Amino acid sequence: MAEKITPFLWFDHQAEQAVAFYLSVFRDGRVTDVKHYSEAGPGPAGSVMLVSFELFGREYRALNGGPMFTFNEAFSLQVDCDDQAEVDRYWELLTADGGEPGQCGWLKDRFGLSWQIVPRRLLELLNDPDPERANRTVTAMLAMTRLDLAALEAAANGDSSG
Repeated sequence: MAEKITPFLWFDHQAEQAVAFYLSVFRDGRVTDVKHYSEAGPGPAGSVMLVSFELFGREYRALNGGPMFTFNEAFSLQVDCDDQAEVDRYWELLTADGGEPGQCGWLKDRFGLSWQIVPRRLLELLNDPDPERANRTVTAMLAMTRLDLAALEAAANGDSSG
């Protein structure tokens, strides 16, 4: 059954390449449909207009809509990671070949789409019932690009050497 709300991603002309990249990074996905422009346009007849795909069971659409709109940080996709190895893997893959690291676990991939690569444990630390632990976690996080789970844990515990 189709989802009620589906993320719709606008690309200039790289929708197919972006989808192939995302499927290679996350490995749990598939292309579900490809639509082509007709003679009516606005893209060249026969060129790819829309790629429908799934990642981890969630539907997405990637449109080759032209250069008039680009991604910015107002929209991002968050990846919940089990451990540091998963954070590191996604960070390396998504920043490769022109991606850009950002602050606090955010990055942009080579297509300009923003991602948040976040260890699940971070949310637990941020919601700690001890406000000082949560505050130390936030302070540590704000100083990071790629999130370092061991350093976040150390900060929460008041260990400034972490």
